[in-house]
Amino acid sequence: MILLENKKDSLKKQYIKKNTKKFNQVILALFSGGFATFSILYCVQSILPIFSKQFFLTPAESSLSLSAATITMALGMLFTGPLSDVIGRKSIMSTSLFIAAILTIICSMMNSWTSIVLLRSLTGLALSGVVAVAMTYISEEIHPNSLSFCMGLYISGNTIGGFSGRLLSSILAEKFSWNISLMIIGLFSLISSSFFLYFLPPSKNFSSISIDLNKFLNRFYLQLKNPLLFILFVIGFILMGSFVTIFNYIGYRLMLEPFFLCPSSIGLLSIIYLTGVYSSPKAGMLISKYHRNNILIASLFLMILGVFITQYNQLLIVILGLIIFSGGFFASHSTASSWVGSYANIAKIQATSLYLFFYYLGSSVFGTFGGFFWFHMQWLGISIFIILMLFLGVFLSFKLRSKNC
Repeated sequence: MILLENKKDSLKKQYIKKNTKKFNQVILALFSGGFATFSILYCVQSILPIFSKQFFLTPAESSLSLSAATITMALGMLFTGPLSDVIGRKSIMSTSLFIAAILTIICSMMNSWTSIVLLRSLTGLALSGVVAVAMTYISEEIHPNSLSFCMGLYISGNTIGGFSGRLLSSILAEKFSWNISLMIIGLFSLISSSFFLYFLPPSKNFSSISIDLNKFLNRFYLQLKNPLLFILFVIGFILMGSFVTIFNYIGYRLMLEPFFLCPSSIGLLSIIYLTGVYSSPKAGMLISKYHRNNILIASLFLMILGVFITQYNQLLIVILGLIIFSGGFFASHSTASSWVGSYANIAKIQATSLYLFFYYLGSSVFGTFGGFFWFHMQWLGISIFIILMLFLGVFLSFKLRSKNC
């Protein structure tokens, strides 16, 4: 009886199907939003050594410009996601994008490290309104048959934004200053936010609900006590933590012997992020042929292999290792995030918010904590730390298999 009712409900919904005009508009809008979001978020990563030099900071202290944004974004997603249940998905995302772009422009005018970290914290909080809601919008509006594919395309769009922000900031910071780089990225993001607002179709399957604090907290509790979802949340924590750590500190390594690369050359490494443009949607397509669990485990082992390869002190070999690591990361994230979206039938926004909370919490914790391993053992310490965490991810993935999930 319940299955019949669920089937009737799904038939009533006006899903956006693949290869339609609206589907293309969603992809274009989410690409623009993802470009703005992730170029703003990660534009500081490639210029961490420049911050260290200008403000006399350790690598761990410099990493706060990124970690401060990701921690407030992680916390904000717990609230902006449910808030969108009340006032709508598109309005939350659009407002958040414009606020984040304006804060980035203001940040470019600061010359105090404390002010920069504070503004980056506020920027992360603003961006939470995009990141927490976008995946829910996709899972609500896109036809289930195209969900994994669309999620993969969305993540690959985010990848291009992150890549562009890192590359642009490193080139502009070396040619002019980090202030100019943030100013230009903020202006580009304003334009992208306008595209997002114009192209994103309004929600058709969204129904506004009032906030009940007890129900609000209970929905989070229901997701956290679900064994499968909780394991996926922890895997998300490990994935993003590992990814941010390796790219936070690779720049410091490549400035030392035997590489001696300049900041703009290090910024070019962000091209590696484009592996996500291929591996994210590819993982989404492979899920329909192989089980999600198999794709997740294989992707985690690719990440481990990539870290091992980076131990060799030859630039091309290091780049190869980073490419393999990144390809595995984007495939893993695409698999885990779409798994959460499709598995959570009740309180979907809370499930997505919790996954992304753990995901970006991993970025903040690992990204700064990795400075401890760099200080004591440099690249070997970073590698040992990441590999141990990824093996924990493999172990948890096998736990999912034992549950026949």
